[in-house]
Amino acid sequence: MSEHKLLPSTVQTLKVVRLSEFGVFLDAGTGNTNDDILLHKTQQTREVKVGDEVEVFLYLDPKKRLTASMRTPKMKIGQIARLSVINTSKDGAFLDVGAERGIFMPFAGMRGRPQIGEVVWAKLYTDKSGRLAVTMEVEDELRRASKPATNVKIGDTLKGSVYNITEKGAFVFSDERYIVFIDHKEIPKRPRVGEEVAVRVTYIRSDGRLNASLRPPKEEARLFDADMILEELKKRGGKMPYNDNSSPVVIKEKFNMSKAAFKRAIGNLLKKGLIEIEETGIRLK
Repeated sequence: MSEHKLLPSTVQTLKVVRLSEFGVFLDAGTGNTNDDILLHKTQQTREVKVGDEVEVFLYLDPKKRLTASMRTPKMKIGQIARLSVINTSKDGAFLDVGAERGIFMPFAGMRGRPQIGEVVWAKLYTDKSGRLAVTMEVEDELRRASKPATNVKIGDTLKGSVYNITEKGAFVFSDERYIVFIDHKEIPKRPRVGEEVAVRVTYIRSDGRLNASLRPPKEEARLFDADMILEELKKRGGKMPYNDNSSPVVIKEKFNMSKAAFKRAIGNLLKKGLIEIEETGIRLK
């Protein structure tokens, strides 16, 4: 092996040069035995002996010493997978790729702000220094992995996970590997990137992709919207300054629904005798 400095968060094939009571030492290739890297017994997935060449994942132990493990990433460079977020920091997050330690995802590779425990679509790659890293920028890979929708009807419900949210709307990769777009006006409550959602198909595009909604069908939506208005009224002490005369822009801003949906919802509440409409707004009965 040529002399070079080995880096943490890389996968290397190294030779076992000596045994120790804790495990074995691997040749770091520097010509200095002080640089040999410990492969602890607990980090071995099979028995190894002097002379063996083993593939290992390198990481820093709590004392910042380069350490090896035979638990290497379960995915290859360039592959995408649904990965768990196991830690976060001000600079990014760490995702579980099946290696001894989490792999770093820099801030620039994030979609939204993933939290510990969430599962997100991500790709394994090597950064400029040669270390392993992950990114949530997976649009191209998911497009290539997707297939045109077949045997789907308008009104069908599909399940999938959100992989990106832009100013236009949210993008979902369905369990069937369909690309699904949801316009912002069809999103009553913004999902998190990585969240699993059930979507209702509203349009089948000529390229086999789908448009969908996170809103329930109109009848269910009317009840859903009515409940939301009722909750808001209770929060405001039984009165609020919005009614049939409020502008569509104000309604959209305050309730994230269209003026027509707002009118249907308050009509429903009126019919049930739960509210009264006044000149200046709505009041709980």
